[in-house]
Amino acid sequence: MQFLDDSHGCAGWCGEMAGRIRAFDWSRTELGAIDTWPRSLNSTVQLMLASPLPMVMLWGRPGYMIYNDAYSKFAGGRHPYLLGSPVELGWPEVADFNRHVVDTCLAGGTLSYRNKVLVLLRDGVPEDVWLDLYYSPVANDDGCPAGVMAMVVETTEFVISERLRQAAENAYRADNERVRLALNAGALLGSFVWDIKADVLSGDERFARTFSYPAGQNLDNLPQEIAEAHIHPDDRSWVQEQIKQSMETAVPYNAEYRVLRPDGSYLWVLASGCCEFNELGEPFRFPGVLIDIHERKAAEDSLLKFTRNLEQRVADEVEARLAAEEQLRQSQKLEAIGGLTGGVAHDFNNLLQVIAGNLHLLARHEPDNANVQRRVTASIAAVERGAKLSSQLLAFARRQPLSPAICTPQQIFDGLGELLQRALGETIQIQMSAVADPWPVFVDRNQLENTILNLAINARDAMSGEGTIELNAQNITLDPAFCAGKGIVAGDYVCVTVADTGTGMPPQVLDQAFEPFFTTKPDGQGTGLGLSMVFGFVKQSGGHIEIASVVGEGTRVQLYFPRSLRPVDSQTTVPDVQPRGGHERILVVEDNEAVRTSTVELLREEGYQVLTAANADIAMQMLLEGELVDLIFTDVVMPGLIKSSDLAAWAKVQSPPLVVLFTSGHTRDIISRNHQLSPDTHLLSKPYSPQALTQMIRTVLNA
Repeated sequence: MQFLDDSHGCAGWCGEMAGRIRAFDWSRTELGAIDTWPRSLNSTVQLMLASPLPMVMLWGRPGYMIYNDAYSKFAGGRHPYLLGSPVELGWPEVADFNRHVVDTCLAGGTLSYRNKVLVLLRDGVPEDVWLDLYYSPVANDDGCPAGVMAMVVETTEFVISERLRQAAENAYRADNERVRLALNAGALLGSFVWDIKADVLSGDERFARTFSYPAGQNLDNLPQEIAEAHIHPDDRSWVQEQIKQSMETAVPYNAEYRVLRPDGSYLWVLASGCCEFNELGEPFRFPGVLIDIHERKAAEDSLLKFTRNLEQRVADEVEARLAAEEQLRQSQKLEAIGGLTGGVAHDFNNLLQVIAGNLHLLARHEPDNANVQRRVTASIAAVERGAKLSSQLLAFARRQPLSPAICTPQQIFDGLGELLQRALGETIQIQMSAVADPWPVFVDRNQLENTILNLAINARDAMSGEGTIELNAQNITLDPAFCAGKGIVAGDYVCVTVADTGTGMPPQVLDQAFEPFFTTKPDGQGTGLGLSMVFGFVKQSGGHIEIASVVGEGTRVQLYFPRSLRPVDSQTTVPDVQPRGGHERILVVEDNEAVRTSTVELLREEGYQVLTAANADIAMQMLLEGELVDLIFTDVVMPGLIKSSDLAAWAKVQSPPLVVLFTSGHTRDIISRNHQLSPDTHLLSKPYSPQALTQMIRTVLNA
């Protein structure tokens, strides 16, 4: 392809794609080595590279992709992996569409589409994309169709803006209809229409009487200065501002102002209308009505005259503001600590995984060495304590992966009764109650059960192992005043309360109750992370937590979870899974060499065939080159151009789909939204034991 060695002033001939096309090994495709390409193919590629439009050529029946710099931007994260790939492999989600295109053009036909909607994967998420597409055949040196030239122009923004414009026009028409109906309502003082283009004001007789126009005045051409002169001087600028805002933003026009009466008094009116726009988006007509609101304004003035508690209201407002500022400072402090704890979790859990993996392997290799087994057992117990500590830190930081589902408090209570009694002992009485028809909530059921158990154990300790714990749930509607400064919105909530009759907490302890590592227990009897974990879980679930305590009387913790309008999930039984290994091929994608080595050895001991890749870029290359695997076991956070979520999205659209199991010490929301996993996302948190690894792999493979 010697003609690309000199750009001759054409930027496309020396651009990124020109270099990539020259460097690509085309001998692996039906095109053959680049030096053997026919002149027709060379000329077509040269024309395509020079084009500022996104263009891609599909050569041969497989449709090997050759594209220009503009198309590489359209391809996004798939670039440069699309180069030289068959089109059906490069864009698997629209494979049938592209096969039709190639077959049609190789038969000599052409195709074109205006605003064609296709569902494409972008950042691993399928979304609707609108495109103008033009396809035509490309001839070889014999003049026969040998490829397809495609021009791609994305029109997504245009289509969406057109839909918004149409919706706005429909809204304008609805507003006009409401104005027409309002003309027949009571307390009307007239209607008006301002022709903006001609700058002519017209109105009915009631409108003319309201503004004291002379008798016999032409209603189709009312002098605007007369109307303006009868508006109270203090209100004129306000009225003009409202009119201007409606013309610029299309918001409905609603202005309350005073109109001068013939007897010298003023009448309060409400002018209501909307600005209409033509096809070019220019304001051309402004209809509206006048409504008598004088009695309402008089009542409001009377009410203000009888208000004598202004000082008290100001004091209450100042107190509320100070309380909100204190809540904000506390929230910012906890958020800062949460960011720090979440940031170290990934590396910490990777270290624990290396230690745990090698300890388990050591135990397997020295089964008869009692000293080794004893020390390994003690070390693994320490690793498990570290993992629990890391999990609690992630919970406080609101960065733990959750698997929420729809459930009711009654379901939670039914499953917890026996467990609570065993955990708390016979000397603790538990009183459970819930409303007859509790609202459902969308939470991680296991985490909510752990939260209630944590609070109950704290309550038992506060009562020195003897007393009564009250556990109840009720439906409640929170108003804006309650929600102010708490990070939640007003609406329906389910309130779960855990109350005890213990020693209580003084105010200075209560202020620090949710801070991590803060505890009033003696050394060795608590990490100080229990309430921190509860706080993080509730906040991550979109809820709110409040704690009230009186020394000598006890403590009450209230958890507020937003009401869900979805039906309660049906209860399904999880089938037993054989934990032993199999002979499937597993691709392990892990950037930490020590973690990768121990994991591979554990899997091979179970009988699996194992391939490895240091990141998703290498894994994708292996799969595109034809490596066949039954499962991809991949870390979530890794360096490289391709994200683990993109690798998983590609695997799901293969035929048949490839199974993906994620593992991580901290997902950083790469595979979740607000750290909430979708039902079809499988995650094995680090550090994990050999039993947990093999059990999860069999579960995913069997599913």
